[in-house]
Amino acid sequence: MTALAPVLPDAHPLEARLRAIGAARYHDKHPFHHRLHGGQCSPDQVRAWVINRWAYQAAIPMKDAAFLSRCSDPDLRRLWRSRIEDHDGGIAEGGGLRRWLRLAEAVGLDPDYVASGRGVLPATRFAVEAYVRYVRDRPLLQAVAASLTELFAPAIHEQRIEGLLLHYDFADAASLSYFRNRLTEAPKDVKAGLAWVLEHAAAPQDQDAACAALAFKTDVLWAQLDALWGAYVEPGRIPPGAWQPGEGLA
Repeated sequence: MTALAPVLPDAHPLEARLRAIGAARYHDKHPFHHRLHGGQCSPDQVRAWVINRWAYQAAIPMKDAAFLSRCSDPDLRRLWRSRIEDHDGGIAEGGGLRRWLRLAEAVGLDPDYVASGRGVLPATRFAVEAYVRYVRDRPLLQAVAASLTELFAPAIHEQRIEGLLLHYDFADAASLSYFRNRLTEAPKDVKAGLAWVLEHAAAPQDQDAACAALAFKTDVLWAQLDALWGAYVEPGRIPPGAWQPGEGLA
């Protein structure tokens, strides 16, 4: 298993604190991911994950657009705008969102159903909306620091690619292209974001705020998996309006 974003011996003290938060709180430790990567999810549990994770994926470029709309520093805007391009892509080839819908189709879902956002769990929707509001409303330092879960993302993408290919018939190069692309996109994004946070969080209170922002983001990710577990694993109580197995199939 790939180690999660190890702390380098000469790391900035704030960077060490941020990496420690990820080591303790990142959602790679959630039992749903262990179940998914270990091949223990049923087809409907995989579909529920794809549907609900779409809500988060679809909100990322909107979150980033909200960030850019209040960022007066052109250097920071130049660093940040590629995130929208990564997810939305061009008109012809698309980006991460289109690759996620390719995964949806591979697991037997109608991509139009998934893209509509119907069937998303209420708790997932609330967590995603809370993240968008956080980035839109909080100081820029906290908005950038909240994105630093990307420090830990490549490791979980590697685990996911390996586990899905090993255990699920739908997994192939096309259906897993979202995760393969993120192996290069996330490190590029987080390198710029981490450098900006380390430069602008000089005061102790700013460093505490950056750490709180990252902890908040880990809560957003964890809450989504808790919702999936409660609805589709155990106790298996699907709330009104959420996806029911058999709906939205291709």
